[in-house]
Amino acid sequence: MKREQWGSRAGFVLAAVGSAIGLGNIWRFPYMAYENGGGAFFIPYLFAMLTAGIPFMIMEFTMGHKFRGSAPRTLAKINSKFEWLGWFQVMIAAVIGVYYIAIIGWAISYVGLAFTQGWGNDPNAYFFGEYLQLGGDNSPSQLGSIQWHIAIPMIVGWLVTYAALFGGVKGGIERAGKIMMPVLFIMVIALIGRMIFLPGAVDGLNYMFQPDFSRLTDPSVWSAAYGQMFFTLSVGFAIMLAYSSYLPEKSDISNNAVMTVLINCGFSILAGVLIFSVLGYMAQEQGKPLTEVVSAGVGLAFVTIPAAINLLPAPYILGPLFFLALVVAGFSSHISIMEAVTSAFIDKLKWSRRKAASIVCGIGLLVSLAFATNGGLLLLDLVDYFINNIALLASCFIELLLVGWLLKAADIRKHANAVSELTIGVWFDLCIRFLSPIMIAIILANKVIATLTDGYGGYDMSDLLTLGWGLLALMLVISIAVNLKKSKEA
Repeated sequence: MKREQWGSRAGFVLAAVGSAIGLGNIWRFPYMAYENGGGAFFIPYLFAMLTAGIPFMIMEFTMGHKFRGSAPRTLAKINSKFEWLGWFQVMIAAVIGVYYIAIIGWAISYVGLAFTQGWGNDPNAYFFGEYLQLGGDNSPSQLGSIQWHIAIPMIVGWLVTYAALFGGVKGGIERAGKIMMPVLFIMVIALIGRMIFLPGAVDGLNYMFQPDFSRLTDPSVWSAAYGQMFFTLSVGFAIMLAYSSYLPEKSDISNNAVMTVLINCGFSILAGVLIFSVLGYMAQEQGKPLTEVVSAGVGLAFVTIPAAINLLPAPYILGPLFFLALVVAGFSSHISIMEAVTSAFIDKLKWSRRKAASIVCGIGLLVSLAFATNGGLLLLDLVDYFINNIALLASCFIELLLVGWLLKAADIRKHANAVSELTIGVWFDLCIRFLSPIMIAIILANKVIATLTDGYGGYDMSDLLTLGWGLLALMLVISIAVNLKKSKEA
């Protein structure tokens, strides 16, 4: 069966950028910059981009192009004993896909609410109380009942993703990327054009760009920069290996990789400008210091932004536009996450694309309903922490050791240079073999020790053991089981 291919270079780059640009750029990056020294954060962030982001993206694009398969097939071709790592990456993508759709569902709901500012005067109370209906007795294991006003937008979200996967690489995913990414950029730039002229916006931007150089000696700032880089680029969990396996024979890999990383990081900074202008305006309007109007994580988009929209001129136009931009950013990532899972089953079980997309999205939809419950946000928070801070970093670490030491980074570099206009030098080997693995090992060790000693988020130890560590163990067992199945057949 001949492997599908992208119709154009622009189509591939826009799809890869679409995968990398998601909700993480819009709500996670500005918050990370703010927490870690403002303008000073850009120094470790740029260093992480050069030593980890670009080399890792070149490595994954080259592996996908050279071995022409999904993550399990590609890693098995490097060393048959490592197919399990590919399946572990597919499991990471599957879990992220299942809870990411919940955030897209909320954003879809908020597009409708934004026309009338249906969240009222206290968006915080509305989001947690009326919308999520989060009760005091809810926990990640006490979810309560399904909230259909959340479940229905999530089902709509699954249908959009299914349609793109069903359409295949050229018909569905490439077409979606070509429309979604330019629309997202135009929306964000239009919103910035309005927001930076609001009173107080400049104070917000000063907060974002003013460097606190004393923070550069703090290891946690460097760890945050590397963590954000891996999180935002979608590397290490099967996506870029799957996407690059559809590249034509003659593809400028290094150039494509550098463009994808630069566009993604540039968009993060644009999103930061947008968010911080709004926060500066809110601080001035409410007469509070900027630190008091910021709320972390998902809350930034669903609490702070509605509060800002209430204060804007023409909120019924700018409000829906902003949440529509969030929905578009969410879909471009969700489609790529589910493609990584779908392509793995197409490769392994020789299923048709139609059958693989139907089974993957069908099971995904059923499991994701757990996040449409009263305690869905708590479950999402816990699962997201373990997946992003432990499973994803561990997967990146093992992949770097495998490629850097067993396959030899120089072989990857030669393949990339043979098909690329932009040639890469020995710095690539140094980053893949030494710099990136050492940084990830330090970050990962710190995260594991902190989670074991202090727990996370005040959740019960029983929830951490079952839904956190237990989930990671289950993913590992499934990955090894699928891998063994192949050995018996061989």
